[in-house]
Amino acid sequence: MSTTPDAAPIGFPETSGDKGLKSGAVGLLSTIVVGVASTAPAYSLAASLGFVVASGGALLAGVKAPAIILLAFIPMYFIAVAYQELNKAEPDCGTSFTWASRAFGPVVGWMSGWGIIAADVIVMANLAQIAGSYSFSFADTLGLHNTLSSSTFWSTVAGIIWIAVMTYICYRGIEISARIQYGLLTIEVLVLFLFAAVALIKVYTGHAESYSLHPQWSWFWPGGLSFTQVIAPALLTAVFIYWGWDSAVSINEETDDPATTPGRAAVLSTLILLFTYAIVTVAAVAFAGTGTKGIGLGNQANSEDVFSAISPALFGSSALGHVGQLLLAASILTSASASTQTTILPTARTALSMAVYKAIPERFARIHPKYLTPTWSTIGMGVISVVFYLIFTLISQNLLSALIGSIGLMIAFYYGLTGFACVVFYRRNLLSSWRNFVMQGLFPLLGGLILAGAFVYAVKSYWAPDWLTDDDGNNITIFGHGAVAVVGIAALVLGVVLMVAWWLIKSDYFRQKTLPRKAAHELVLAGIPHDPAGDAEVRLPDSGLPDILIKEDLSNLPPGQRAVRREDLDD
Repeated sequence: MSTTPDAAPIGFPETSGDKGLKSGAVGLLSTIVVGVASTAPAYSLAASLGFVVASGGALLAGVKAPAIILLAFIPMYFIAVAYQELNKAEPDCGTSFTWASRAFGPVVGWMSGWGIIAADVIVMANLAQIAGSYSFSFADTLGLHNTLSSSTFWSTVAGIIWIAVMTYICYRGIEISARIQYGLLTIEVLVLFLFAAVALIKVYTGHAESYSLHPQWSWFWPGGLSFTQVIAPALLTAVFIYWGWDSAVSINEETDDPATTPGRAAVLSTLILLFTYAIVTVAAVAFAGTGTKGIGLGNQANSEDVFSAISPALFGSSALGHVGQLLLAASILTSASASTQTTILPTARTALSMAVYKAIPERFARIHPKYLTPTWSTIGMGVISVVFYLIFTLISQNLLSALIGSIGLMIAFYYGLTGFACVVFYRRNLLSSWRNFVMQGLFPLLGGLILAGAFVYAVKSYWAPDWLTDDDGNNITIFGHGAVAVVGIAALVLGVVLMVAWWLIKSDYFRQKTLPRKAAHELVLAGIPHDPAGDAEVRLPDSGLPDILIKEDLSNLPPGQRAVRREDLDD
């Protein structure tokens, strides 16, 4: 199903032209690039792999870290399928917000949208810190010697500058954003494969460390690992590594085929990430080993950035080795900066969609007349991210390390809701074919259940005061409880407070006047004639055009129009 020149697209009344975004601006390849870049592969592995292998100096997955990477892929793939199926019915840039509202109503929909915004704002602080610190580390490796990477003040200043630059790029347009991502992601992926190739060559030629290991197929099987003590906590960390591919779907209204391109890009992005992560993880475990000494991945001192620990031993001190270290540092810098940009994109578009449906103040729906990008939403995302980053930095640097875990809670929350929303939306369509049962029901349901279980387990685990400790062994807590859980739960509670406040101010969305519940089996209009000189295709809540949802008795069917069931649209 795609947009045709003579009829409004069916199943998604609010299209790119409706919100003012630039339709047809990016194709499948560009959308995949945005999806993969949003996960920040190099940064995600650098910041998370050590915690998958070990925790607090005690081994978790150990050499079976590749198995955890495979396990984490399963719910991500299931949810990517849910995104693909829901996007076919309604390619709206609000993604989970819109779909959850259709399936469950305004309260769940609003909280799903808030989950996206909260996760993105929280991760921006972590990304900004990495980008800021690595800017100075990269300059030092390049020959501009300095020690500013260890300075909280200057790293914060550089991080804020990165947020400002990437916010401006997103403000200027989706095409320039995509073009920049091509360059940044190319550098990142090529260096990751260079890292893996050099590591494996040294391992197999006997030029690696004395404690290096030869890869085994058993590394890809989790047998022998305790689910509660090892698999579950390691899996929660690994889920963060995959998060971000949904950015490919958030720009659906700006793609060349809104109904199919974003969904395909989401699924392909997860598959590309699996391939990349599996190879790099095997190479890192093989070269560095899982010991607690030296560059071993079990060494707690290496957990926050395994690549920086491995790089000198891997590439050596020669001129060529120096180039290798420089490229690896550049890849992490470009990874964090690219993800900073692609984190702003989905948040701004989620806020745009919420504003269009009057779920938040309507000023956030404003579009730049020339660049055709969200203005208030994009700039607002940048400003809020800077404020949040400053608050956490001023309170304690240690709290920034608690953010990754709390982001995991947000991810499990809104990804899980999206999986359930797919099942509910297509509930009467599931038995129409084996394909629909699997792709619209089974996979999304399993993905939702896995992430719901992960959310509950995570809250219980993260609540423990000793879940996270600083370099001195002190517990990182807030009000006596684990900081990771407190930050995550506080973010959701804040969302409830803001939702209730807006409900009291303006209730149109909550009374389902702007975004009513719908399902795949309901009757919809077959089309409205296109008027190039007017706004006949515009179906915003206040457009005055006929409702797209038609009653079973056809009592509200406009004269001269016909109604079809959603499941028949692709026939």
